[in-house]
Amino acid sequence: MKSLQRVDEWRKIVDDKFAQLKDEHPERLQRRLAMSWSNWGFGQEALEVSAARLAKAGLGHIELHGNHYGPDLGYRLSDTQRILADHGLAVSGVCGMYSPESEFASTSHAARQRAIGYTRREVEFCAQVGGTYLLVVPGAVGRPDAYDDNEWHRSTQTLRLVADAFTDAGIKGAIEPIRAAEVSLVRTVADAVAYIEAVGHPGVQHINGDVYHMQVEEANIPLAVIEAGDRLVNLHLADSNRRGLGHGSLDVDTLIKALYVIGHNAPGRFVTPEPLGPGAGPYPAMHSLQDPAVLDELVFGTVAYWREREEAVLA
Repeated sequence: MKSLQRVDEWRKIVDDKFAQLKDEHPERLQRRLAMSWSNWGFGQEALEVSAARLAKAGLGHIELHGNHYGPDLGYRLSDTQRILADHGLAVSGVCGMYSPESEFASTSHAARQRAIGYTRREVEFCAQVGGTYLLVVPGAVGRPDAYDDNEWHRSTQTLRLVADAFTDAGIKGAIEPIRAAEVSLVRTVADAVAYIEAVGHPGVQHINGDVYHMQVEEANIPLAVIEAGDRLVNLHLADSNRRGLGHGSLDVDTLIKALYVIGHNAPGRFVTPEPLGPGAGPYPAMHSLQDPAVLDELVFGTVAYWREREEAVLA
């Protein structure tokens, strides 16, 4: 008898769990996974244009760019509420952005203070627009080299200083593990769980996964999703090459099965495409003016492919 490749053994584990769920609790497959879209990858495009695109693609949610980098910067509340209402969009959450100038792990007191202030602004804004989570990164994205051996301690202690803001506003603090090429700490689901436990605060209890980073840091993406379990509030999606879904080697069907196994189709949990394109760092996309036709194709193709695969899995 031929032995299976290890990846096929892992796939069988998920297939068996999904088959058991389908057999024993078919009612848990009735509700579809809620899909959002992370708009910071649209760069400098006006929110109204982005919202119109997502609504036309049939989406009901948007993950907003956390762009309140200072008191005078970022989306204005009344304008944002009007634009989203005009296009029938609700906010899933806010994508927090942490750089070397504003991060919890920094050796700079000023940088840590800026991270605290930034996080407070985004938590408040997220609550005002009806979002449910704020994505938090323990160290700066784009700084893969550690300052020293004390980053973990500085990061957890600094985040704890602002953690009451999450509980006060009813917003979930969601830690995102990111690949080693981009960050110096918290790269796996296991790292995120350990970090959450070290922070030790009820406002920071969730995980924002990202399949692109999982592809590098985890042994198997669907099993990592199952490991995250109830802590997973949102999952960023991109294919293996960080392009739109259906243009790489990501095993989308097994991923969908894993999400249903952990009950990710429950209210308040999301899958959120964030295809930023290949390269060492994604931030050029955030600062650029992009071709709307390319973005249209990216959104419509990704949404259609995900829904096609979801229906195929559930058939």
